[in-house]
Amino acid sequence: MQRNALENMLIHWLLWPMVAGMGGYAMLVGVMHTMQRSFMYYPHPIMTSPVESGVPEMQAVHLSSSDALTLTSWYAPPRAGQPTVLYCHGNAGNIATRAFKVKPFLKDGYGVILVGYRGYGANPGAPTEAGLYADAQAALRYLLTQGIVQDHIVIYGESLGSGIAVHLATVYHPGALILEAPFTSAIDVAQLTYWYLPVQQLMKDRFDSINRIRHVNAPVLMLHGKRDGVVPITLGKRLFAAAVDPKEFATFPDGMHADLHEHGAASRALDFIRRHIRMGR
Repeated sequence: MQRNALENMLIHWLLWPMVAGMGGYAMLVGVMHTMQRSFMYYPHPIMTSPVESGVPEMQAVHLSSSDALTLTSWYAPPRAGQPTVLYCHGNAGNIATRAFKVKPFLKDGYGVILVGYRGYGANPGAPTEAGLYADAQAALRYLLTQGIVQDHIVIYGESLGSGIAVHLATVYHPGALILEAPFTSAIDVAQLTYWYLPVQQLMKDRFDSINRIRHVNAPVLMLHGKRDGVVPITLGKRLFAAAVDPKEFATFPDGMHADLHEHGAASRALDFIRRHIRMGR
């Protein structure tokens, strides 16, 4: 009897840490599944005006999404004979914090629409993959109502916005697609950070660009920093390999994730647009 009691005690001591650890891990998985969008999207609620953001030529436009949200984007029409850039920003900030990124396009007389996402700035709603796709489509439909034809539109996606841009370019037929710090899928990016979690099973918003890019029927330019610590350049190169021609990949040896504008990314984008958008068509 004493031996059985001792054995039971030893088994209890050995198994309890294992059971507690498994319970803690299950709890962590549950919390991450429930809270995952708060780790994925970082909207900035405070909006400044276009003038305060240094782009006085832009104005707020109010667009209706397919699910009946009224969202604010910023728009500047193109000068005669110039294309229009539809800009999808990354997962943090809002359109006001990206105004500086579109100044080179505005300076050259390009039209620009900064896509306002749901839940960002003063916009209603909360971001989801399907929701952000709908927001970008609302912006593109607005351009069409302004008389801008699809092949005079350049879809530009930055970081998370690259996933939105790739999706949009499979629904419509832009003149060109530019992707800054793009990834293969959000799952691949998340797996690098949360390697200890079953990301493949947990993630709701997947932004599966790797399986969509081959359906893009437009010239593609990808811009990536070699020192990008958020989206490794290896993911960008994998996405590039899956894209169809014509395509170009620009590597910035000293570029990181959010500073490619300091390394000549805008000049490379402008050169690409001039070579591939034929405004006479």
